[in-house]
Amino acid sequence: MAEPVVLVTGGARRVGAAIVRAAHAAGARVVVHCNRSCAEARELLAGLEAARPSSTAIVQGDLLDLARLAALVEEAAARFGRLDALVNNASSFHATPLARLDAAAWDDLVGTNLRAPLFLSQAAAPHLRRTRGAIVNIVDIHAERPLAGFLAYSVAKSGLAGLTRALALELAPEVRVNGVSPGAILWPDDGQAFPPAERERITVQTPLRRTGTPEDIAGAVKYLLFDAPFVTGQVLAVDGGRSIAL
Repeated sequence: MAEPVVLVTGGARRVGAAIVRAAHAAGARVVVHCNRSCAEARELLAGLEAARPSSTAIVQGDLLDLARLAALVEEAAARFGRLDALVNNASSFHATPLARLDAAAWDDLVGTNLRAPLFLSQAAAPHLRRTRGAIVNIVDIHAERPLAGFLAYSVAKSGLAGLTRALALELAPEVRVNGVSPGAILWPDDGQAFPPAERERITVQTPLRRTGTPEDIAGAVKYLLFDAPFVTGQVLAVDGGRSIAL
């Protein structure tokens, strides 16, 4: 297709920004969703616009606001008159040991990592059916291997893996739905969840003996969006082999 339109949630920074750059480099027009990182989104898109004018747009919204999700998709589709792909990348991540888990933390983690992808996909489905498009969900190694102390996050990502497979059935044959399951890619910004000794342990435990890069994830997303016409319902591990070594 000529210049497909891709909506990337949480696309302003970190892995999301790499996905945006990869999709744009592949010839897509990109709509970047942001909430609190819109300054970073504008900076990212300024560089892309310099390379290819009128090829990017921004939509803003809090993914915890359920009433906002359908409107966000409609705004994204209206920017270029169509929608060919949705990448559910936005995610909250913080510790929730069972003894300290409360409703607010549950709503935040499940809301961003599972509920928003579901209802964004629901809203995007009519557009994607028309364009025979695709959805890619960013899952996590801890969907299959729960992370101690991160109960709600692990449960939410496990649900996202299940949602990926269920949506693939619901939306076939017009829309393909797949997931990418990262291992250690970028450490959290706060530096508390994975202190240096834990980072070293995880790296040594990974068969390829390194952490991945955002571009590793972006390359997998690009493949599933544009180069995998007979692939649906799959969750591709991009983790340096760590999932087979745990």
